[in-house]
Amino acid sequence: MKIKHILQTLTVGGVISLLALAAAQAATVKPDAQFEVVRHYGLDGDEHWDYVAYDAVRHHLFISRDTHVQVVDTQTGKLFGEIAHTDGVHGFAFVQDLKLGFVTNGRADTIAVVNLDTLQVVDTIKAAGPDPDGILYVPSLQRIFVSNGHDQSVSEIDVATRKIVATLPVGGKPEALAADNHGHVFVNVEDKGEIVEMDGRSASVLAHWSIAPCEEPTGLAIDPTSERLFSVCANQRMMVTDAVSGRHVAEIPIGGHPDTAAFDPALKLAFSSNGADGTLTLVHEDDANHYSVAQNVQTQEGAKTMALDAKAHRVYLVSSKFGPAEAASADTPHPRPSVIPGTFEVLVAQRKPAGSRHLTPD
Repeated sequence: MKIKHILQTLTVGGVISLLALAAAQAATVKPDAQFEVVRHYGLDGDEHWDYVAYDAVRHHLFISRDTHVQVVDTQTGKLFGEIAHTDGVHGFAFVQDLKLGFVTNGRADTIAVVNLDTLQVVDTIKAAGPDPDGILYVPSLQRIFVSNGHDQSVSEIDVATRKIVATLPVGGKPEALAADNHGHVFVNVEDKGEIVEMDGRSASVLAHWSIAPCEEPTGLAIDPTSERLFSVCANQRMMVTDAVSGRHVAEIPIGGHPDTAAFDPALKLAFSSNGADGTLTLVHEDDANHYSVAQNVQTQEGAKTMALDAKAHRVYLVSSKFGPAEAASADTPHPRPSVIPGTFEVLVAQRKPAGSRHLTPD
């Protein structure tokens, strides 16, 4: 039926309702919701990297660099300091009321405890299993949760005593973690393509949820209000899962080699940092059951991990230019390309100013 005939059959109130609906839909795609890379901060070193994390109190960005941690003052873009002797460093968790950071060291099989003001190591915790990797602090539980990458388990650390109080088997290789507002902790299990739900209070495993067709899920984020989990997968998908029931909610296309997910609650945006094609995918939560790609921001090849400053709506990523890989060996059957010295940098992506005409193409 033609639009003219439809409008002739509508009441005035119906026309007003249609216009209001159109305006509401248009409001979700305003240009000021778009992101762009606005700054680059160069750093020394030819080491590879893994996770990055943002200390919102001190405005410091923590960057894992294989055997040490570089800490950047994000207000100046300058190196604030370093944390040495973190062999195989992976991830970070911040306990702000104690002014402590917890750092997973995969080759050393330890968790370093760091004074966030001075960056001095004040304690070292022996990991419950080999290759401690993903790490999460849950303030309501006063617990740190650590994924033991080669032990198929997740450990709980009491932040007051700095002791491991429980270790839970999850049946596969655990990766990133997330927590809801009810004391439940979730972890992606990379080699099983599933999410494991744990009760952080009773230290028990509650459920195993398949997130097929997701392959090798790594990064995980949560919207605690709508109770939705966001897993990023090696086969270029973001899977959205109901954090209460494990129900499949949505599947959204993203870029290749994603390693981190994040969620901005004010903007209702889920982020995926994609290293293979150098993009940052922004997925808008239209409502609790509907999601759409809002933008693909061009970043840089290799920028697979990120940290979100949710207050400033700013995303920090890191990458470099690459040289040839070393020859394959029994110990390293799949060597990574080398990092060209002098090319490592921090990329800062944030919202464009309202009314900007220079929009980064999707």
